[in-house]
This record gives sequence, structure tokens and C-alpha cells, in this order.
Amino acid sequence: MSLSFEIPVSVETFYVAAQSDPALNRYVFAYTITIKNHSTETVQLLKRYWLITDANGKETEVHGEGVVGEQPQLAPGSSYSYTSGAVLETPVGTMQGHYEMTSQSQLCFKAAIPLFRLALPNILN
Repeated sequence: MSLSFEIPVSVETFYVAAQSDPALNRYVFAYTITIKNHSTETVQLLKRYWLITDANGKETEVHGEGVVGEQPQLAPGSSYSYTSGAVLETPVGTMQGHYEMTSQSQLCFKAAIPLFRLALPNILN
């Protein structure tokens, strides 16, 4: 018997002009992630992995426990949202990654975080 876990991840991004300084190649972005549990079991987010790429091709990998200091549990049909941020040296970049999760039945799996763009407003039309 094979169980599959449907854990869609959606992202909304924001440029934080007040904390950015383009003259110093410092571009601050915030993003709000929403994780939904469309599975039949409660799941828990244990770890995160990010690949952050700026417009110069510089890649930064981030590994860590949980998100924003939490390891949230999501019951079937529920969702969890949080806001975090990233600092780039260019006005455009991308992020992608995955969450390492475990199910109520102790199965470990990864929930993909789709590639999303960080960009100054109106820079890409």
C-alpha cells in the first residue's frame, strides 16, 4: 500500500524598500508561504531547504529546522502560513526548495516549494 501526501505550497512576495539599499546592492524581500494539507493524515513540518539564486547566478543554500522557529503540525484540510525574508545583491532573484515532513504514521516525505521570483516592482513589466 502506498500513501501519497498532497501538500501544496503557495507563495506571495513583497519588496521591502525601507530595509533595502540599492546603492549597496542590498535588496530585501519578504515572502508569505501558505502550506495546505490535502491529505488524510496529520503531517508535521520538520526541516526546510532553500536554494536562493540572484541575477548574477550566485546560489545560496539554506538548511534549517522548521520555519520561523516552529515545526507546525497540519491536520487534514488545514493550512499554515508564515512570513519570512531574503536579502539579495541584485534586484531580481529566485527561490525554490522543499520541506521535510513526517506523517502521523511516521512516514517521511518532502513537500516541494515551487520556484518563485523575487523582483522589484515593475522591473520585469
